Amino acid sequence: MKIYTRTGDDGETGLFGGSRVPKSDARVAAYGGVDELNAAIGVALTQQPQDLERETLAQVQHDLFAIGAQLASPHPEKVVASLEKADISEDQVAVLERVIDRADGELPTLKAFVMPGGSAKAAHLHHARTVCRRAERQVVALSLDQDVPPIIVQYLNRLSDLLFVLARLANARAGVPDVEW
Repeated sequence: MKIYTRTGDDGETGLFGGSRVPKSDARVAAYGGVDELNAAIGVALTQQPQDLERETLAQVQHDLFAIGAQLASPHPEKVVASLEKADISEDQVAVLERVIDRADGELPTLKAFVMPGGSAKAAHLHHARTVCRRAERQVVALSLDQDVPPIIVQYLNRLSDLLFVLARLANARAGVPDVEW
């Protein structure tokens, strides 16, 4: 199978279930934003220390694929079998909250806004956090006109909090102080 199909050469793309939409469609922007977030987390995972919540972030990448599949499915009833492994639940949000609480317990109390940066790992996690916020905004925009499971917005909101706390933790463990504003 070739990687190129030429079916998008006219500016449209296919969604799960067979419908076609312009590549500028809000649904495409939403799952594209989630895809970009997944890539940003992938970059952060390459930075030292690579073991900083590696399993958590690897699971997040799988969750983001599931979210992308849901967002790419305007008619989930047509692709039930394909979406079986694309479930996102409150349990997954709870996992993020537990990791946030655990990491936050290692950090000094936050008393000011923190500038993105510090160690390379922290800078990449901060970047992933901003990509996450943009993806969240894109999903919210989509949800104003189309059905989007509310758990997706909740998950992305909590994920941005996790990425922020992990950026601070990366700096703390590297002995690099956060720069406050």
